[in-house]
Amino acid sequence: MSKMIQTDKLVFEYIRRDEEGNVEGITRAVDEVDLSVEPGQFIAILGHNGSGKSTLAKHFNALLYPTEGEVHVDGMLTEDEEHLWDIRQEAGMIFQNPDNQIIGQVVEEDVGFGPENMGVPTEEIWERVDESLRAVRMDKYRKASPNHLSGGQKQRVSIAGVIAMHPKCIIMDEPTAMLDPNGRREVIRAARGLNQVEGITIILITHYMEEVVDADKVFVMDRGRVVMEGTPRGIFKRVDELKALRLGVPQVTLLAHELRQAGLPIPDPILTRKELIDALKKLRAEGYML
Repeated sequence: MSKMIQTDKLVFEYIRRDEEGNVEGITRAVDEVDLSVEPGQFIAILGHNGSGKSTLAKHFNALLYPTEGEVHVDGMLTEDEEHLWDIRQEAGMIFQNPDNQIIGQVVEEDVGFGPENMGVPTEEIWERVDESLRAVRMDKYRKASPNHLSGGQKQRVSIAGVIAMHPKCIIMDEPTAMLDPNGRREVIRAARGLNQVEGITIILITHYMEEVVDADKVFVMDRGRVVMEGTPRGIFKRVDELKALRLGVPQVTLLAHELRQAGLPIPDPILTRKELIDALKKLRAEGYML
């Protein structure tokens, strides 16, 4: 069974030119990245602005091509032009700003746009629209105008539009960056549901630590390189290393870390509020004065 995504020594360089077209400088945005994603995994890629995470993501559905190295999507080489349509169909992309992705005047039209372009028969388009809107819990808004929706709801409509094309993988490039906390939760809940219920591979690019707690695997990027990889539990143990990379940890993980430094024997790391509450209850039962 082929990997959903496989990069081998992937390098991507931006070439800057002056007004005459002469090369002024070269920036290496992705620097020899080896990364593999199994079908059905929920993967998170973390990094501060300028770490190369979004540039890397754009290689996963052939929006960018490597300067050096290779990228395979479901066994297909992204630079192989005859596979371009298949790759873009299999690996859908969600961007930061939902307004850039929504084109229909009515929600259901927008979601049906992708399958219609693919030549899917009309009857099946409506079936796909139904299932996609249900998957992101937006079915009751199908007749609404996207202009009347909140940011989180618009982003869920964007996701439904990608799901309607029946992708194997959805790449989400900072999908919650422009949303309020409620919108962020809605979008991440939708992503987790698609992964767990539909078995769609999710690659989430983000700098919000709370969003990666449920990932199967986390890659941390800095200056174009993968500098850490592991489970969320393994990554969030490394609080000081993350701070050095200008990244935080979930607030509850940081609170538990500080309580541990103050002498409370709390498990390391704590990833959710429930885990922290359970740990404190246990200490109280054992006679600790809290």
